[in-house]
Amino acid sequence: MTFDVAALRRDEFPWAERGESIYLNNASTGPLPERTVRALAEWGRLRANPDRISHDLQFDTLTRSRALIAGLIGADSSEIALATNTSFGINLAAFSLPLRQGDVVLSPQLEFPANVYPWMQLAARRGVEYRQVQCDDGVLDRERLARELEDERVRVVTVSWVQFASGARVDLTALGTLCRERGVYFVVDAIQGLGPLTLDLKTTPVDILACGAQKWLLSPWGAAFVYVRRALIEQLEPHDVSWLAVQDSDDFSRLLDYDLKWRNDARRFEFITLPFQDMAGMNASLELFASLGKDAVSRHTLGLAAEIIEWARSRDDVELVTPDDRARRAAIISVKPSDPMAASQRLTAAGVAHSLREGAIRLSPHFYNTSAEVRRALDVIAR
Repeated sequence: MTFDVAALRRDEFPWAERGESIYLNNASTGPLPERTVRALAEWGRLRANPDRISHDLQFDTLTRSRALIAGLIGADSSEIALATNTSFGINLAAFSLPLRQGDVVLSPQLEFPANVYPWMQLAARRGVEYRQVQCDDGVLDRERLARELEDERVRVVTVSWVQFASGARVDLTALGTLCRERGVYFVVDAIQGLGPLTLDLKTTPVDILACGAQKWLLSPWGAAFVYVRRALIEQLEPHDVSWLAVQDSDDFSRLLDYDLKWRNDARRFEFITLPFQDMAGMNASLELFASLGKDAVSRHTLGLAAEIIEWARSRDDVELVTPDDRARRAAIISVKPSDPMAASQRLTAAGVAHSLREGAIRLSPHFYNTSAEVRRALDVIAR
């Protein structure tokens, strides 16, 4: 399955088609498709007079969000809790998993801070040991993990699917399978992988997966989710408690019948009130993914990333920071020219959105970008 990139740009990203900028910075913040802009505007119009927003419209929007996310990642809607950022899901894992003093939480070094500070705080509060492992490219592989798991105190392994600075990618299936075999919880920060990469959690062993939607899922700030494996849900209690986390709380005529009995699905972890308008915007973006086909989106995006890889390989004056093995990368490609700061300044002057991370130029194209845009950016770096 393929899609018409020119039509997509015309209909959903007209600013890109007009050449306002070459946006290769999706690993920071993704742009909003036109359908998403319209959804947000409509919710803003409705919100001006809340009487226009029915109870069903509010909560059916959240139901639709869970269903779209479940379809995207190969999960069941009952395993999805909506959130406002990735950090919510990492904190849920840190403070809801049954960890005790002396237990070890393991992660590779070079993790994004959102997947570090909650575990550091857990260690400070409960005496859990948070251990960072030195790994090539910041990526934990199966052999290194197997050695680390010889320490039976390790109870959690937490990783980013794709490393934010280098773009290096872990093998979720290999790590998750090993953790499942050893009875170790496996927690994943998926924000830099989902979209360019596809995922099926029916076959990939993950216990908790957190993902903000504002980057590669092209959704508003304030839209995110956390997946909790079905068999784990009823073993965990929320650390932060919402008034809609309990059974029978949907009946607003009986709110004073207090009964701390958790819902039997992942909604027990949701922290209401959620930003309904942002969830409606996310729904519009996820419907675009569904209409194009997530495999087609991945194929196009990874193809553009491969063009950057091939360009860097062909040059003696550019260091490729991202692994060149296709299985070990996604759509973040980091390159280090002789003077990264000067190259970054040239890119900015040429209207090419990018990031300078850890001394390298980070380019992150997506499915609405074109080969011509990528080549233009590379020509600017090469000057």
